Amino acid sequence: MTKFLLSVHVLAAILAVGSITVAASMFPRYALRALGVDGESGDGDRTPGIAALLHRVCRAYAVAGLAVPVFGLATAAQLGVLTDAWLIASLLLTTIAAVLLALAILPGQRSLLDMADPDDGRQPVPDTARPTAARLAMLTGIFNVLWATVTVLMIVRPGSTTGA
Repeated sequence: MTKFLLSVHVLAAILAVGSITVAASMFPRYALRALGVDGESGDGDRTPGIAALLHRVCRAYAVAGLAVPVFGLATAAQLGVLTDAWLIASLLLTTIAAVLLALAILPGQRSLLDMADPDDGRQPVPDTARPTAARLAMLTGIFNVLWATVTVLMIVRPGSTTGA
C-alpha cells in the first residue's frame, strides 16, 4: 500500500505542481502582451487566449494539487515519519506555497486578465499592468523555490533514519 500511496503522491506532484510552475511562470509575459505593454500587441493573435488558458491551468491544477499533501500524509503515516522534522518542514513550506498561490498568484493573474478584458468597458492601464506583472513574476518565483525546496527535502530527508 505504501508504494501505491507514494506513487500517487509523486505523480500528483509532477503533474499538478509541475503544470502550475510552468503555467504560472509563463503567464506574466503573455498577460503583458495581451495588454499591449511595451508596444507588443495582443490584438489579432492568440495571446489573450493563451494568457487565459495559462490562468485556467493554474486554477484547475491548484485544485488537483490538493492530492499531493493528502497522499503525502497518507504515505508518511504508512512509513511512520509524521513527526520527522523534514516532513514537518515540508508541510510548512507546502502550506506557504498553497497560500501564496491561492491568495496572491491566482488573484494577480485574474487582475491582469481583467485589465485585458475588452467587455468590461475599461481601457487597459499599462502603468499598473507592468508592476502587477512584475510582482506576479516574483511571487511565482518564490512559489517555485518553495516547491523546489520541498522536493529536495523529500529526497534528502535530513535527519531521517530511513533516508539515503
